[in-house]
Amino acid sequence: MTEKTPLLHQSRNSGSGPDPQVSDLTGLQGGRVAGRPAGPKLGVMFGVVIPTLLSMFSVVVFLRVGFVVGQAGLYHSIAMFMVAYFIITMTVLSVCAISTNGALHAGGAYYMISRALGPEFGGSIGIMFFLASVCACALYILGLVEGIMTTFGVPEEDAAVAAGHQVLPSGYWWCLLYGTILLFLCFIVCLVGAHIYAKATFLIFIIVMAVLASVFISFFVLEPTAVILPDTFHVNNTSPATANYTGVRLRTLEGNLFSHYTVDYTTGDLMSFATVFAVLFNGCTGIMAGSNMSGDLKNPSYSIPRGTLAAVLVTFIIYNLISLLSALTCDRYLLQRDYSFLGDINVWPPMVTVGIYSSAMSAAMSSLIGASRILYALSKDNLFGVFLALAKKTSRSGNPWVSVLISWLFVQVVLFAGKLNTIAGIVTIFFLLVYAAVNLACLALEWASAPNFRPSFRFFTWHTCTLGILGCLVMMFLISPIYAFASIVFMLLLLMLIHYLGPCSNWGYISQALIFHQVRKYLLMLDARKDHVKFWRLQVLLMVANPRSSTRLMSFVNDLKKSGLYVLGHVKLGSLDGLPSDPMQSYYDSWLSLVDHLKIKAFVNFTLADSVRHGVRNLLFISGFGGMRPNTLILGFYDDCIPQDNLCSDLLLSDEGVDAVCPIINSGQHLSPFFPDVRGAEEPKELREEEYVSIIADALKMGKNVILARYFNQFDRQEVLGLGKGFRDHQKVKGPFIDVWPLNLLQPGSLGYVNISSLFLLQLASVLQEVRAWKQASLRLFLCVEAGGRLQEEEELRLRSMLKELRISAQVQKVAWDNVVRLHWQRRGGEEDLVEYPQTDEERLRQQSDKDDSVQTRLSDASPTPDEYICAVNSLIFRHSSPQTAVRFLHLPHPPSEARRYRVYLHQVDLLSRDLGPTLLIHGITPVVTTDL
Repeated sequence: MTEKTPLLHQSRNSGSGPDPQVSDLTGLQGGRVAGRPAGPKLGVMFGVVIPTLLSMFSVVVFLRVGFVVGQAGLYHSIAMFMVAYFIITMTVLSVCAISTNGALHAGGAYYMISRALGPEFGGSIGIMFFLASVCACALYILGLVEGIMTTFGVPEEDAAVAAGHQVLPSGYWWCLLYGTILLFLCFIVCLVGAHIYAKATFLIFIIVMAVLASVFISFFVLEPTAVILPDTFHVNNTSPATANYTGVRLRTLEGNLFSHYTVDYTTGDLMSFATVFAVLFNGCTGIMAGSNMSGDLKNPSYSIPRGTLAAVLVTFIIYNLISLLSALTCDRYLLQRDYSFLGDINVWPPMVTVGIYSSAMSAAMSSLIGASRILYALSKDNLFGVFLALAKKTSRSGNPWVSVLISWLFVQVVLFAGKLNTIAGIVTIFFLLVYAAVNLACLALEWASAPNFRPSFRFFTWHTCTLGILGCLVMMFLISPIYAFASIVFMLLLLMLIHYLGPCSNWGYISQALIFHQVRKYLLMLDARKDHVKFWRLQVLLMVANPRSSTRLMSFVNDLKKSGLYVLGHVKLGSLDGLPSDPMQSYYDSWLSLVDHLKIKAFVNFTLADSVRHGVRNLLFISGFGGMRPNTLILGFYDDCIPQDNLCSDLLLSDEGVDAVCPIINSGQHLSPFFPDVRGAEEPKELREEEYVSIIADALKMGKNVILARYFNQFDRQEVLGLGKGFRDHQKVKGPFIDVWPLNLLQPGSLGYVNISSLFLLQLASVLQEVRAWKQASLRLFLCVEAGGRLQEEEELRLRSMLKELRISAQVQKVAWDNVVRLHWQRRGGEEDLVEYPQTDEERLRQQSDKDDSVQTRLSDASPTPDEYICAVNSLIFRHSSPQTAVRFLHLPHPPSEARRYRVYLHQVDLLSRDLGPTLLIHGITPVVTTDL
């Protein structure tokens, strides 16, 4: 016994992560991962509400609400808040649905998207979410610098009027320096003391709430006053230096109701609805903060929906109240020219300053930590391979310091933008894209109708998901069509990169669920009763005994089927009686890996049967669904050739390399199942001659076309198609030849050239020539003629006319075979033809299908064709071949009706095709061509 080498076992679930066979039930263990002690867990208030409120308020509530009202007016401001909160509410509904559909682990929004939509969408959206967090961190730092400069900055135009506390130099580079210092402080905290920020969250929340309370009180208790406006070079010198705080006045409200867009005094850009909305929306981008805490929540599926919805409602009320009170009490010029007017009109101005500093610093650190954790999660999932390999490194305490470092560098680059309003649009577009992806994830799960999608949160439908997606996309393109289009294209490029280069995962692919859902629908719509010959396709069942000796045939059939159905069938002899399970299931992954490495588009189907004949019959019955079933059976030829093991030699040409596809047995890694060794010269065949011909007869009875493939172990696709080294330098002819002999050569006077079987053979050759890789091949059609034969001349005219009507380009070559065909009639006693030539009418051709087969059966049952004649025909075919002939198409006679004549039939077919090289013997019983439009 030769030792069998394990070969080519690469599971499709071989990606990163735990064993796919192990059910992921960790989330059902009361928030405890098996083998690890449960750490401190947070509830709704501290785990979701407070982080979400702090992230949504950030600097916008203190520095930009007045700006929005001053530019857009109260009506447009409320409309903007309605649009923004409509988008985020639809997104929150989707987040709640996904988060209540099972165990939600650490990773927050990225975890939800990646595990719901699969690695391609998850990885691409993860990168976009990382970039959004980076830009948001820079935005908060710039907002903090803006607040500091308002209080402590020296006026650029007139340093002499600076107050005693205004000591910091102004200017672009100075502001960049201040932002860099503040960012570095955030970096240090995130690098060595992120837990300090976590402990201080509640204190920051108390401060922000106290500041907001003072703001509301100030609107009612402060007397009317004139506010000194900040100086800036974007405003001309004739502009007034002060603006009025009027207190609660209806006249003031009337002046602030409608929009009046002007130049932004810090950037010099003319504002519009879209640009102001971009600034406003940054106050609504913190809805994921609670979801990002999923790994620290006691009960994520309970806390996230309630906490997020509560935070959204609270912020919506506060934003609109501040907008209304600002419009009631502040002159429009004050709102347009002073971002920090809330501090100027506060009962104790330092209170607002403390609120700005604490909320901005908190939001900046939160974004930096969030960005680093997203990058770390991406690196752990290994979606980008070596590109993020370094981001996996952690400190002894488990802090991903490399991810923090990379995130800090990205934020530092964004700080060069210089102004908050400059990057507000980019941040908004990134977050809108992420929110659209979350809605898409929920919509895809809903449309896939997966039985396991059963969220306990029921206040969502596919309508809310669709509205969320449309709202996000519309606002993205309103804000900046160029940035929106560029971000989408960038995301799609990332998606394709992960799809083609990323590893497989065991998360599940939403694309597979959607494909299943749609394919099921279309299969039900594919009605076999509506089939028409105009749309006929070759749908193949290729029977493979051992893939080691069949890889070249499998690759050739992949070309031959073109866009049709391709099924690889295999029969294992045995019975389920006495077995604990189906033994064929363990082979499935190996076959799928073979299909992947050969780059063929085929399905795999197995059966267990007591004989090969019964197994093939079962596969012909059960393969396919509805109108998509194999219509053609392809078998390897039954001869005495010793099978050759060419599996590894063919796979060496693949991109994977020998180490990936041909593992060594002594490597210590046991890969099973594997393909058995090929049959040796002295080992008996599992299939007898009579059973082999019976398979052919069974297939024809079942209405299937039959193809026998011979000598395809000699078929070298690379060389044949001109891809081998030096082929085109040494060959003077145009590409390879496809030789077609449509006549039934074993019965030269049977049915002529224009019949169903001959046209089927011609159609297959034409289909092969239309494949892109075979475009340079030339089709040669051989007509066997006798001197003075009138019927043959008529057949030639009919055939040439048919080729023209069918738009098939072929070189028609006449072959004189008087001497050959004379051997046939001399040895058979001058028998007459048993049937007249068929009519040329296409409908008559279809109606004669059954008659053709019955005639061929009668001819096969007549006295045997002499071997001398068959050898002469074989020699004739060989003489008219050329070294450039890639494959030959020959007519396969119908097998005899009596089983006792099967051996003789197989012997004759063997003599006919012996030593011809790669050959297909074809018997077609299906009409496949038409001349109608």
